[in-house]
Amino acid sequence: MPNFAFVYRNRPDVFARLTPEAMQKQLQKWQDWISEGLRKGWMANPGDGLTQEGRVVNAKQDVTDGPFVELKEIVGGFSIVEAPDLDAAAAIAKGCPGLSIGGTVEVRPLAGYTARLEPSHSKAAH
Repeated sequence: MPNFAFVYRNRPDVFARLTPEAMQKQLQKWQDWISEGLRKGWMANPGDGLTQEGRVVNAKQDVTDGPFVELKEIVGGFSIVEAPDLDAAAAIAKGCPGLSIGGTVEVRPLAGYTARLEPSHSKAAH
């Protein structure tokens, strides 16, 4: 069955406005949704949330701080989902808890370029 990337996006100010209780409820909704996906088999890899800290490396190999909070939308996390097709994956995305607080889910088919590669057991230099 094909795999799809779910890229979770939201405005940077959304979580800052949530009360601690509302934040806890939101996190519980995420845990419940991901657990449901794992149980039902459509969540192939729950991925993870992303922190605000990061670096951006460009073609000149310059490294700058980023991403920047002045952006209108930030990537908050990702998951890998199995579904028969793009429409079915989009239907699954409609259950994402982030939608209830103004977020979006970008649903993208994985190309499968690395599907046949076997993981290396040696540690490569980064």
